[in-house]
Amino acid sequence: MKLKFCGAAGTTTGSQHLLEVNGQQILLDCGLYQGRRDDAHEVNCCFPHFDPKSVDHVVLSHAHIDHSGNLPNLSSKGFEGNIYATFATRDLCQVMLADSARIQKSDAEWMNKHREKEGKPLIEPLYTPIDAELCLRQFVNVGYNRKMMITKGVELTFIDAGHILGSAQVILDIEDEEDGKKKRLLFSGDVGRGNNDLLRDPVASEDVDFVLMESTYGGREHELGAGADEKVAEILQQALKKGGKVIIPSFAVERTQQLLYVLHELFRSGAIPDTPVYVDSPLAVNATEIFRLHPECFNEEVYQVLFEKSNPFGFEGLTLIRSVAKSKELNDDKRQSIVISASGMCEAGRILHHLKNNIEDSRNTVLFVGYCAQNTLGWKLREGHKKVKIFGSEYKVRANVEIMDSFSGHADHSELLEYFEKIKGSKKKVWLVHGETGRSEALCEALKEIHDGEVSVAELGKTVTF
Repeated sequence: MKLKFCGAAGTTTGSQHLLEVNGQQILLDCGLYQGRRDDAHEVNCCFPHFDPKSVDHVVLSHAHIDHSGNLPNLSSKGFEGNIYATFATRDLCQVMLADSARIQKSDAEWMNKHREKEGKPLIEPLYTPIDAELCLRQFVNVGYNRKMMITKGVELTFIDAGHILGSAQVILDIEDEEDGKKKRLLFSGDVGRGNNDLLRDPVASEDVDFVLMESTYGGREHELGAGADEKVAEILQQALKKGGKVIIPSFAVERTQQLLYVLHELFRSGAIPDTPVYVDSPLAVNATEIFRLHPECFNEEVYQVLFEKSNPFGFEGLTLIRSVAKSKELNDDKRQSIVISASGMCEAGRILHHLKNNIEDSRNTVLFVGYCAQNTLGWKLREGHKKVKIFGSEYKVRANVEIMDSFSGHADHSELLEYFEKIKGSKKKVWLVHGETGRSEALCEALKEIHDGEVSVAELGKTVTF
């Protein structure tokens, strides 16, 4: 049995790991590598580490684009097998892959303007909305804790990862024909923090022989515990006293819905004054509607709210905005409000217009609730830059900038160690993926101190046998 690291090794994007067992090739995740446009297109377009036509099955841990985003391209290049995913993951992929296709088209147009000037050959988008739709026909939905034989000698079980709606850890129970042994491989996917406002805690697996584990926050601790609603209330109370707007850059899936739930509870309890709330992101609006369809993913508190009280993602004073016209109207509206808009890193989307129109007003507050990669606009604001460029023009940062990292969907260093220790079994070999090199190495050293088995950091393109 062999495992090849085809992505998210030495980086946090482009999750792809190819398992070869009993003459079959099983791809764990098929995410987009996200980096500089030219580099990303080169990596994503061609699948340099394997032939899509040779892949027999795909097992998808969750819907985030760095895990699912290259599936339409895989299918259009010859993959004809099943894509196994939870019910909620499939539904989120329906809107997220279509949105990604639109971004592929936009990115290709931007790149071609520059390539044409430089005399370089033009490129095509990685895939189209039609490719995304056709890919969805290959999905096979599997519920949590429901065993399914996906090929000879390989049984799949999804258990909750507590990361986003539908996210799963992947358990593969394998009868290896090569050596006649039974083996259990656990692929963690992305691990949630636990104590999430919406989701259940990650489930501890048992009898695990081999672990393929994420390391996004190796060596780093979050500043606040998960579910720090009192801190949110405090920030919003102070911001609303100024009479201005609160602008919240947010990822469209999971983070936005978690914010809506927290706001719903804060308004209901009277912790913050009634204020109009707008979600200005078509993808976020679509994703929010999907959340209501999947009570199986929620923790007990949200589950009870969903069935006994009201819609936890909708409340009086909330407006969901899809159209460009309504978004422009919101930009022209100077009344006090809370505006949640994508993208979370402020690199694209409608959030740029909200920042452009509000960043220079000292009455306003910009609240960051998630990670921003280095050198993005969001990172510059988080780092305290006094001037920033938006749409090529320079703006003075007069608005107050607040940061809350408790909303992170990823377990931090201590939480990853706690997660690992709860995994039962020999854990003979552990490979760390989905982390920048320094993060993976930090977690690797920490795991070696508490575990006698073999722990190593995965190397891109390398194949291990076990």
